[in-house]
Amino acid sequence: MNETIKTQLNHRTIRAFKNQELTDEQKKTLEEVARHTSTSMFLQQFSMMHVTDDEKRAKIREITGQKYVGANGDLFIFVADLYRNSEIRRQLGKDEGALHGTDVFLQAVEDTVLAVQNFVNAAESMGLGVVILGSINNEPKELVKILNLPKMTYPVLGVQVGVPDQEPQLKPRLPLEFISFENEYPHDFSIENLASYDEVVQTYYDLRDANKRIDSFTNQIGSAKLDNRETHRSQILEVLHEQGLCWK
Repeated sequence: MNETIKTQLNHRTIRAFKNQELTDEQKKTLEEVARHTSTSMFLQQFSMMHVTDDEKRAKIREITGQKYVGANGDLFIFVADLYRNSEIRRQLGKDEGALHGTDVFLQAVEDTVLAVQNFVNAAESMGLGVVILGSINNEPKELVKILNLPKMTYPVLGVQVGVPDQEPQLKPRLPLEFISFENEYPHDFSIENLASYDEVVQTYYDLRDANKRIDSFTNQIGSAKLDNRETHRSQILEVLHEQGLCWK
């Protein structure tokens, strides 16, 4: 097993960082890795923002509700970016074509998520710790304002990266038999088959509450996490439309 695979199989989310910023060399390396990510149809529809302004970091921390966001380490926001290509077309005297469609937006999301994973893989290979932040979308309208994002863009994920100041357990993932199939998707799923996995999950201690084991996987899926309730995240589709995205 090579070192790349060892690092990937040892992935852990880090939520505590030492009071130490990335060096210029580390930052440039991570940005270059993200820049060289595979891209759908060579459209290159993502951008990344390094958030260094203390006021903006504090506002993003408030949106996420996570005290480590924008604290120690460095904060990046990865953006699905169709603005650049819409401007290229406009300046070439062309209309915006398919850029308002869901298909092209999904291509941009794919570019963005792939860039995030490449960024994370590289950071971990350098001995850095990372937490991926879906929580930036807790208040999408506010985040668009904070980052002064133009139309045709949407912030997909955040990444907090830095020198780790904790050593969490390796969090157990679903066994391969539940996620890896051949040729056809099986329809004979039974929750009973997850009993053994549920037992394993409950041995994991989340460092956000070090004295408490987490609940079983199936109980988490049946919890309020996925209940149908109104939150600011319910605005995501509205904000996408306001940004000129997913119109059809």
